Amino acid sequence: MLLALYIKQPWKSFYLTFQILAIVLVFLPISAVRYLFVRPNPTWSWSHAMRVAFARRLNSVIIVLRKGFSDPDYRAIEPGPGVEGVWMDEVSHLMNAELKIWSSVANVASIRIPGYWYAKTGVNSKPSTPIAAGHKVFLYLHGAGFTRMSAHPKSLISIMPRSLVELTDDAPYALAVEYRLSSAYPFAEEHPFPAALIDALAGCNFLVNTVGYNPSDIIVAGDSAGGNLAIALTRYLVENYEGTEVSLPGPPGHLLVCSPVTDMSSSHVVPGSSALTNDKDIICDFYTDPHHPPYRILAYVGPFGIGIASRNRYISPASLNPLVQARFTGFPRTFIIAGGMEVFLDQIRSLRDKMVRDIGERQVTYYEAANAEHDYFVFSWHPDRPATLRAIQEWL
Repeated sequence: MLLALYIKQPWKSFYLTFQILAIVLVFLPISAVRYLFVRPNPTWSWSHAMRVAFARRLNSVIIVLRKGFSDPDYRAIEPGPGVEGVWMDEVSHLMNAELKIWSSVANVASIRIPGYWYAKTGVNSKPSTPIAAGHKVFLYLHGAGFTRMSAHPKSLISIMPRSLVELTDDAPYALAVEYRLSSAYPFAEEHPFPAALIDALAGCNFLVNTVGYNPSDIIVAGDSAGGNLAIALTRYLVENYEGTEVSLPGPPGHLLVCSPVTDMSSSHVVPGSSALTNDKDIICDFYTDPHHPPYRILAYVGPFGIGIASRNRYISPASLNPLVQARFTGFPRTFIIAGGMEVFLDQIRSLRDKMVRDIGERQVTYYEAANAEHDYFVFSWHPDRPATLRAIQEWL
């Protein structure tokens, strides 16, 4: 595996130097000329095509860095101008028997983790207590394949919570959870499923039992891998809050997911599927080798192996495999965003169909931007972003 070589010095420096020179001196100039005449999508502008091409190439390179260039992680709250960080207590007392078994197999435990507040322009940096009746809050779970990025305001992906809090006066705050990132060989094997789910549960518990929000006033939101976690957290609360085993907060009042990863098995990877035909997506390395699952999935499933993706309703809620008994009865009002050109399009449509089946069409709002790529909502320059924001605002 070449990655095992490239993460070690001096090969890492050689590899990165070569890639940077190749991108700057060869790839970008050739793409710039080519896109003057033909583009991956005829509706895209030249600058749109160039941005996607650059991101595709960069995604295939930065895996050797393991995580973002300077992203903080769960071990500390990184201060900075306007940064409002909080520590959220561990929630082992909220883990049922099923979650405890999974955590034991994965050798992960509930721990104290950081979170970061995002506030609407013109209000305090964090909510004042007691919380005003009817005031809502976003609980945000970031994307990037379970292996990269951060909840910190300086992270590139922080544009999503920054945008959401500006949409309505009734939801002026978002709490972003700094969940633990997964990694696998050739890096240290750390924090597989269900570590991130446990951390998401800690964020929900903090909002309800520390800050004082009513669970029905929480809007659980996430993009890409964070969308998967948002669905998993909602499922855990829906399935267990009325039980006697643990005393959980009630389910959230709303669920908002953008380009969620909803099937980590291969049930949607068939001839003619979006997984194989939407090859111009910003994610260019997810289904390139049908015999070897992507690193991001292997890191997330950890010691369970790839087989769990074909059986577990928390990992692959939209899987077409009959072994995945994923029902959505009891789920809250849901807004699903998808890009018409993304590799996950078919599995996101399956999620929509399953949710409509179980909770009804009036409870599910589906928004598909026909000419958009995966997770387009997090790109400030994207032409489909303003219309998507307006649609979310109306839904709220």
